[in-house]
Amino acid sequence: MALAPVEWAARMDEMRAEISEALDRYTSERPGCPDRLRRAMRYSLLAPGKRLRPILVLLAAEACGAAWRTAIPAAAAVEMIHAYSLIHDDLPAMDDDTLRRGRPTCHIAFDEATAILAGDALIPLAFEILASELEPAECGIACCRELAVAAGAGGLVGGQCDDLAGQGGGRSLERLEAIHLRKTGALLRVALRLGGRVAGAHPDRLDLLDQFGRHLGLAFQITDDLLDCSSSAEQLGKTTGKDASQEKLTYPALLGIEASRQRAAALIDEAITCLRPLEPDSRPLQQLARFVLERDH
Repeated sequence: MALAPVEWAARMDEMRAEISEALDRYTSERPGCPDRLRRAMRYSLLAPGKRLRPILVLLAAEACGAAWRTAIPAAAAVEMIHAYSLIHDDLPAMDDDTLRRGRPTCHIAFDEATAILAGDALIPLAFEILASELEPAECGIACCRELAVAAGAGGLVGGQCDDLAGQGGGRSLERLEAIHLRKTGALLRVALRLGGRVAGAHPDRLDLLDQFGRHLGLAFQITDDLLDCSSSAEQLGKTTGKDASQEKLTYPALLGIEASRQRAAALIDEAITCLRPLEPDSRPLQQLARFVLERDH
């Protein structure tokens, strides 16, 4: 049974609070870390946000029969990789953005070199947490491997590279989805898989979570592209309208706005269908999928 909206909001707030507490704890004291570097790391990592990816870790663990708090270290690691990717994406050499989560981007608030190093520092910290805080050790090893693949050259980084290449590879739906299955989808999918790993899920359950994440990732990107067309910087907390001005390959540009909305809705329906075998424990994940479709920021 789905939670009532008020109950759902309260549950998400509880998870966000525990995630934020963990992120604060993991970065509050780092022996040998220069103060400016630590402040830059925390500036981006602790900035207000939806915490979608770490919440996916927690809900996936719960859907596979574990208490969600057992997955907090994995959730924090995923958020660190996400935060590093945002820091680097915003740099002048990439997307050249000045606003993120309603605040100046890291390289504006500090400087470009410090921002690069802050992103660099968050990557090994994520793997340190997985290796040292997940038990049994085999779980930590498996999670390190999965996160490394998702964040690497064939995943998030490769997707960003192709996205920056713009029109060089053509303007087809196949190319667009190939980009975002890596740039956006890889981290969403691995978040779900890490939650399942922490819960000791059977490979069949991991596959269901992975299929759910594949559809969810594409729907999330379509919604993001639509919001870039229709929302303001104040609503989103980041610069809007850049996709169109740069003639970037996006779903609305390729399919049109209404067709993009219909495709996002169909993908969420497919995602939810993947989770039917895990009911009733998967219902919070299904509810989160609906939130991704309906979000306005």
